[in-house]
Amino acid sequence: MTIIHVFLLMLGGHALADYPLQGDFLAKAKNHLAPLPGVPWYHALAAHSIIHGLFVGLITGSALLAVAEALSHASIDYMKSDGTVSFNVDQALHLGCKAIWCGLFFAIPGI
Repeated sequence: MTIIHVFLLMLGGHALADYPLQGDFLAKAKNHLAPLPGVPWYHALAAHSIIHGLFVGLITGSALLAVAEALSHASIDYMKSDGTVSFNVDQALHLGCKAIWCGLFFAIPGI
């Protein structure tokens, strides 16, 4: 596989995880400033972020990159929820992370 191929797979995984697999429930429940009653926001944010990490892990075969994706995705979405970053900046940061994971995947064999 080429770096472009891996990056495109990650973009596809991101689109699936951020839209149809997130759904209205997770989109609302993960917001720490306005969580759904009875639903711990951190459970929803963790579940959403783990789905993203799963895609990166499946694509690269790297548990380390999967964990890095889950943690970075959670951090970025947390900042979006509190208004630190806009939707467009949120998406740009997520795609930037994917570019970093691709670079690391090809630069460090066996990562």
